Amino acid sequence: MSTAQTTTACIRVAVTSAPADLFDYLPPVPGGPVVPCAGMRVLVPFGRGRRVGMITSVAATSALPPDRLKRIDALLDRTPLLTDGDLRFVLWAARYYQCSPAEALFSAIPARLRRPEPVLDPAAPGWRATAAGATLAMADLQRAPRQRDALGLLRSQPAGLEDGMLRQRLGDCSAALRALASKGLVARCRIAADAGNGPSASAPNAEHPPPKSAQASDQAPNQDTGPELNTEQQQAVDIIAQQSGFGCFLLDGVTGSGKTEVYLRLIEGALAQGRQVLVLVPEIGLTPQLRERFARRIAAPMAVLHSALGERERELAWQQAASGRARLVLGTRSAIFTPMPALGLLIVDEEHDASLKQQDGFRYSARDLAVRRGQLADSPVVLGSATPSLETLFNAREGRYRRLALTRRAGQAADPDIQLVDIRGQYLETGLSHALLTHMDQQIEAGNQVLLFLNRRGFSPVLTCHDCGWVSECNHCDARMTLHRGRDQLLCHHCGLTQPRPLRCPCCESPDLRPLGQGTERVEDTLRKRFAGVPLARIDRDSTRRKGELERLLAAAQRGDYRILLGTQMLAKGHHLPAITLVGIMDIDFGLYGTDFRAAERMAQLLIQVAGRAGRADRPGTVLVQTRHPQHPMLERLLRQGYGSFAEAALAERAAAALPPFSHQALLRADSPKAQAALEFLRQVLVTARPLAPPSVEFWGPAPAQMERRAGRVRAQLLLQAPRRSQLQGLLATLLPRLRALPAPRHVRWSIDVDPRDLY
Repeated sequence: MSTAQTTTACIRVAVTSAPADLFDYLPPVPGGPVVPCAGMRVLVPFGRGRRVGMITSVAATSALPPDRLKRIDALLDRTPLLTDGDLRFVLWAARYYQCSPAEALFSAIPARLRRPEPVLDPAAPGWRATAAGATLAMADLQRAPRQRDALGLLRSQPAGLEDGMLRQRLGDCSAALRALASKGLVARCRIAADAGNGPSASAPNAEHPPPKSAQASDQAPNQDTGPELNTEQQQAVDIIAQQSGFGCFLLDGVTGSGKTEVYLRLIEGALAQGRQVLVLVPEIGLTPQLRERFARRIAAPMAVLHSALGERERELAWQQAASGRARLVLGTRSAIFTPMPALGLLIVDEEHDASLKQQDGFRYSARDLAVRRGQLADSPVVLGSATPSLETLFNAREGRYRRLALTRRAGQAADPDIQLVDIRGQYLETGLSHALLTHMDQQIEAGNQVLLFLNRRGFSPVLTCHDCGWVSECNHCDARMTLHRGRDQLLCHHCGLTQPRPLRCPCCESPDLRPLGQGTERVEDTLRKRFAGVPLARIDRDSTRRKGELERLLAAAQRGDYRILLGTQMLAKGHHLPAITLVGIMDIDFGLYGTDFRAAERMAQLLIQVAGRAGRADRPGTVLVQTRHPQHPMLERLLRQGYGSFAEAALAERAAAALPPFSHQALLRADSPKAQAALEFLRQVLVTARPLAPPSVEFWGPAPAQMERRAGRVRAQLLLQAPRRSQLQGLLATLLPRLRALPAPRHVRWSIDVDPRDLY
């Protein structure tokens, strides 16, 4: 680009799928009804076609002469989708995680709006009371309490209430509304964006909270007030509520200690001040239970954002948050980018969970970005976990975060009794030891619930030929294909390849094909035979593929409809199942000798989280952990002295090895369909990077990835490690533009992962 400055005004645009940072364009033809502003989408000429872009700034000058600038074809929005504050946050994230501004910006808006589509009309379907309904004597509905509650709520909101708000406050009230409509007491309507529906439709702020009358009118009938807090819970609430401006708190509470109740009290306080609250959870499976609990307690409009929603549904929820109408936003990791004009509190539940890190495309950590967003919004941030990550514990130890401990379970619940079951040399019935089966008999006989944890779905991890030894290997990955008997298929859990289950061996034509090992499907078969007539539910990704199935199974489990629950880590996180008195962990050894330095930490977190499902009410809980390594020092320390002692020992090991959090890493990954091509590219990267790096930066590799072949591509990686974050960021800022200019073969793809969670 020429460095000569001109007086030509220009629009700086981040363009989708563009390799460079930003592009300068001339404004659209003058005379249009809308003035271009930062945060608006535009349609621009790019190459031989047109692409969607987003304006990041309007500059007075361009480094390019006017005759080299193209003109914007069209403005796609009448008002900005993102405010200046939103842009500042997202562009900071793009710089830190070393991705293009366009990739970050278009990850921050709903999927529909990444295309040249108009913004959806935010007016939502709802109900309102008719003139007859507004004057009806409520005693006339004495025998129809559901109709009385629905009409009473609609009478308190003359503009009407959206369907979602009605469900949030009254549950499924569709039958009652239909009955009222047949009597002419209520009618269908559209709720405009500036209508009632809660404390304030416009975006309030801390200086101008919604009036008390508006807050009071938003109270739902029979609103749950919650249990009395114990001393530790109350102290945590008081300390966080007194925080003026930004501060980061680690709420380190044992499983069942009532962290969610602390969240609720803090949310109520923030909403009373006219602020918005963002709550992040790691898994979609946690949102239904939290949503229901929040709806019982929080008398304010709530938006839920996660990837299982349809495009239109998600965009409308996003609009509610961005307009300020939704006072509480509950979502998974991508919700961290949701515009919230009155944001006053951020909560990250299960902050240790790896699901909070995006693993492809724009590779960001929602937990770490929550801390940064709290800084920019000058708002408190709460990170909650029973098993905090070592990075978070380190930050608390260094004084960056304030640690608040909840050391005992809420109410009368006691900590479960955790016992190791040595299965060396023992007969196992589909992975189930005699000790575990005996305890299951006793608990089921006593009318209690049992949870069995096996983090391996499918019927069997491998299918083999008994005659020639053939095994079911994936043609595209260095992995075995799992037998899923319910689908009668072999499935690769890494690339998704599926094949019909063979009737004969592909090598020797023998019909003697046998499954080896067990997954949840196979254990389910055994349990249904062993405990015939006992209601059982299997909860894993296969059994919950249908929309709403996970919510149905969890609701039934909470009611006690199922006496045996069998599942993967979907059952391990945050679910409150008070009737469970026995938890059986069928295989914990996978984490004891992993090649990733985080393997032991993940094993410990998973074990404690699963164990925490037992004994959460007034019945004592027992946890049986099957292992072939009962004398493993980390396992013994974890069970005898608790997660805190384990974490201290693990941090000491990390410090001795100069591993994170005592250093900072970035992982360069490359892949190609051709053998050695990815490795050769990373060797060029290493030659380019070494002269640019300070002496303290280490380079590990390049080397083949742990799973070298995946989805038909050969993968390699190069790890960069520095003692200080600034050193690593400085190197990457200089190195990456040069890498994009390297003459890499077109078939080689590469990516950068800053602060990687998985080295695979």
